[in-house]
Amino acid sequence: MKKVITFGEIMLRLAPDGYYRFFQNDVMQATFGGGEANVAVSLANFGLNSAYVTKLPAHAIGQAAVNSLRYFGVDTSNIVRGGDRVGIYFLEKGASQRGSVCIYDRAHSAIAEAKSGDFDWDTIFDGADWFHFTGITPALGQNVADLCLEACKAAKAKGVKISCDLNYRGKLWTRDQARKIMTELCKYVDVCISNEEDAKDVFGIEAEGTDIYGGKLNHDGYRSVAKQLADKFGFEKVAITLRSSISASDNDWAGMLYDGNDCYFSKSYHLHIVDRVGGGDSFGAGLIYSLLTDKAPQQAIEFAVAASALKHSVEGDYNRVTVNEVEKLAGGDGSGRVQR
Repeated sequence: MKKVITFGEIMLRLAPDGYYRFFQNDVMQATFGGGEANVAVSLANFGLNSAYVTKLPAHAIGQAAVNSLRYFGVDTSNIVRGGDRVGIYFLEKGASQRGSVCIYDRAHSAIAEAKSGDFDWDTIFDGADWFHFTGITPALGQNVADLCLEACKAAKAKGVKISCDLNYRGKLWTRDQARKIMTELCKYVDVCISNEEDAKDVFGIEAEGTDIYGGKLNHDGYRSVAKQLADKFGFEKVAITLRSSISASDNDWAGMLYDGNDCYFSKSYHLHIVDRVGGGDSFGAGLIYSLLTDKAPQQAIEFAVAASALKHSVEGDYNRVTVNEVEKLAGGDGSGRVQR
């Protein structure tokens, strides 16, 4: 069974019921999520040996975060315990023309204060096939960026494939900070995952003739973006998610995979969104699963996009779908008919 390691921050998610605004009533739903944790859960659901690495406090909230991963079969044996707090994010889900709102309360979380020596990377990567992280993790601080670099060097030394979702977050760092740190980390990356904005925000590479707000996507522009990224860093593959945002409730969703020679575009899905948080993570997980199971490029991008399309129908950060469900949608059955 293929083994995948992911590294990042898992947070407590607090969200009002349904599509209520903050404190429209006095109830907040408490769940857990975070970029690399979401990927780990998806991969465990797909049947891979999925391990998640982070640092969490030894108190009850930290243990609840660990338990949320264990529920899905994620290996938590390399989670380091220590520090004082679990990061929190507040989510107000948007609807129609009102966009979603995300407020972070993650300063001084356990992982944000982690340091070199907390993780035995040589042991962690023993027997691993793949390592995944996102641009969110090094944005937590220079110390965490240094940990990401340590992890990448250790993974590369053991011949482990490395993927990175650029995932630029303007609330965590500036574009200049992101460009400097991600330029160094991307030297170790084999598969780069991006969206219509990240390549521009982090590296100044933009798809021409594209209007993400007006729903106009130019395939030639994205071919150019993928080639520029691959040429700059030597990526083996570049995957780009293509989202046309009609409103907070309705998006068109597709993806592209560039393998150094050719570009492969998926079919497009019209999504009526239940919860879009974790959509990009489910795409990344679908892509990692596809590449580790030797799917052909067109099949790989179809699987990744279908997995992500299904995530938009699932409440919470975690994608709770199976390989069979994804393959059914990727194969063309998006009817949503009752299964009896």
